[in-house]
Amino acid sequence: MPFVDFAEGLDDDPVRPPDRKRSTEGTGAGAHDAVEDALALVGRRTAVPDGPPPAAAAPPPSRPGGTSSSRPRAVPWPEARRLAARTGRETARRTGTDGDRVHRAPLEHSLGLVLAEELPALCDLPSFDTSAMDGWAVAGPGPWTVDGDAPVLAGRADPPPLPDGTAVRIATGARIPPETTAVIRSEHAQLDLTRQLLSADRAVVPGQDIRPRAQECRTGELLLPAGALVTPAVLGLAAAAGYDALAVVARPTVEVLVLGDELLDKGLPREGLIRDALGPMTGPWLRALGAEVVATRRIGDDESALHRAVTSSTADLLVTTGGTAAGPVDHVHPVLRKAGAELLVDGVAVRPGHPMLLAGLPDGQGPRCVVGLPGNPLAAVSALLTLAAPLLRGLAGLPEPVPYTAPVRDEVTGHPRDTRLVPVVDHGEVLVPLRYSGPAMLRGIAAADGLAVVPPGGARPGDELEVLDLPLGR
Repeated sequence: MPFVDFAEGLDDDPVRPPDRKRSTEGTGAGAHDAVEDALALVGRRTAVPDGPPPAAAAPPPSRPGGTSSSRPRAVPWPEARRLAARTGRETARRTGTDGDRVHRAPLEHSLGLVLAEELPALCDLPSFDTSAMDGWAVAGPGPWTVDGDAPVLAGRADPPPLPDGTAVRIATGARIPPETTAVIRSEHAQLDLTRQLLSADRAVVPGQDIRPRAQECRTGELLLPAGALVTPAVLGLAAAAGYDALAVVARPTVEVLVLGDELLDKGLPREGLIRDALGPMTGPWLRALGAEVVATRRIGDDESALHRAVTSSTADLLVTTGGTAAGPVDHVHPVLRKAGAELLVDGVAVRPGHPMLLAGLPDGQGPRCVVGLPGNPLAAVSALLTLAAPLLRGLAGLPEPVPYTAPVRDEVTGHPRDTRLVPVVDHGEVLVPLRYSGPAMLRGIAAADGLAVVPPGGARPGDELEVLDLPLGR
């Protein structure tokens, strides 16, 4: 049996998957463009925009700064992701020199952030001639008379000059005594204890196993450009070059608003009420995506309270859960209209999660961006990975990840027109679709390694599908 899930309800009868493999090329923003944007993050208060949004993603005509009363067509899934990433980059450019996007962070708090400034070396590396091996420092041609019993150790003061024809034990990382010709590794040396005479069992080349001063870099030399991701290796390089703190782009701040009067925060479902699944999981998802979650608040279905919360938020991004459709208590659209927001994405051609949205608010009036998640749990995860993830990467100056694909083991029935995101387990060589993938279900995503991107029409066994990694909570 092919993998089929009708829990969400397809608009039309499902069609058979295509006979040929479909390419997922173009579903992610180019890493080169993202790095270029990150490099432009600081040093400019304004930037020339990349140009108008693609025609399909632009909202229909409306009054300036407001939302339209007519609903635009759903944005294709790849286009929605590109638009979210570009919105994040442009927002970062616009706010990058205001003092709240760039700060100096201790090395231990910089991992995973992006350098806001170039990283020049503060000293020569190494800062003195040093031994690359445990062994013997020798001067002149051999054999060599051993000079005393005390070895030259790392971290000690300047050793005295080494007379010609002599040798002294030396440890890795120790300063090289002046007049040293080479270092002979311990395993390549022969010591006559009776005569205290050292010889080498192979030719000795001047300078061998000595790391000369400034071999790696000189003071002032550029080590990394602005826009580089701070990895553990970057932390080590910065420390070696003399840094205690780095100028980095701050993590985007996010506030979460949980909507819905029907939600319980503890206990068993009862009397038409259900447990809130989005509140406990949305914050950890966002933190795993690189955000600093400043608050998670319950608003219920109160339009006035939602408007106050939206317009008073000081976060970079406001994420709402539920209320994005057109039901009697779905207040997100009216509140955004009243707040003067611009709807950048109002519905995405993806299942689950199509009633997601992305909006921008006027500068100085509430958060810089709003992402509205559908109320169903798996649909909300779909929206997080579709809109929030690329938006947060853009805000943080991070490049888009390189997408990866893998063949699917089973046939997957697709939506006739929309992309589907299906929980899968990666078995190393093939993707195995999971059951329980309806928009209100979490059982499938809880066991999944990622979400497979199924093109309209579905996929046959062996088709290569793009996979969205599921970030781990932290």
